[in-house]
Amino acid sequence: MSAVLLVARRELSSYFRGTLGYVIVAGMLLLDGLLFHGLALGTGKHLSSEVLRAFFHFSFGVTSAAGILLTMRLFAGETRDETLVLLYTAPISDWQIVLGKWLSAFAFVLLLIGLTFYMPLMVAVNGSVHPGHVAAGYLGLVLVGAASTAIGLFTSSLTKHQLVAGIFGGITLIALVVMWLLAKVAGPPIDSVFGYLSMYDKHFVPFSKGVVHSRDLVYYVSLTFLALVMTRVVVGARRWR
Repeated sequence: MSAVLLVARRELSSYFRGTLGYVIVAGMLLLDGLLFHGLALGTGKHLSSEVLRAFFHFSFGVTSAAGILLTMRLFAGETRDETLVLLYTAPISDWQIVLGKWLSAFAFVLLLIGLTFYMPLMVAVNGSVHPGHVAAGYLGLVLVGAASTAIGLFTSSLTKHQLVAGIFGGITLIALVVMWLLAKVAGPPIDSVFGYLSMYDKHFVPFSKGVVHSRDLVYYVSLTFLALVMTRVVVGARRWR
């Protein structure tokens, strides 16, 4: 565990020392704020629950994008700069490298999620907000952040080009989001498989409504774990190449 935290601290310090992390967080917060004020609040009167649901809807996309952008350099950048060999030659396992890097990006995504909390507070000032709805929505965002950073880390381990890693990660997330469309046109039992894989429609919408199901928790935890396992396989293969 100490080795994992050491790697995580190393990566976190690079976020805070450089400008990339700040730019990504600031850009995502600006985008989330514009969507919240322009579309969630909009014009006219809306129920507080409807505004919150719209807020979590937009935040799903913002959180997912941030997860990919924050992880695309973690392996790709070090592979390009040939600094990854320093980790490979250190007395640290592949799992510790993967978990440390993922934990650093996940922590930064949690920072972004935390900074959006003023938006539900604005709704509470002008309406009635159920704490359970807010808690469920933010739990969903945390799980989305965990899964998106794990996916981004995996695609970053596949290439030495950060842009390529970001594109691959974005395509993967979009594919998981639009699975519900394939479920509508596919026949049984494939439609059930596609429906279950739908990252947003099947598994995040309940969170945005303030509902927590165990199947959704299992889905996001499983997706995160699977992406981390695949990353570990790629890292292990490269380490002994």
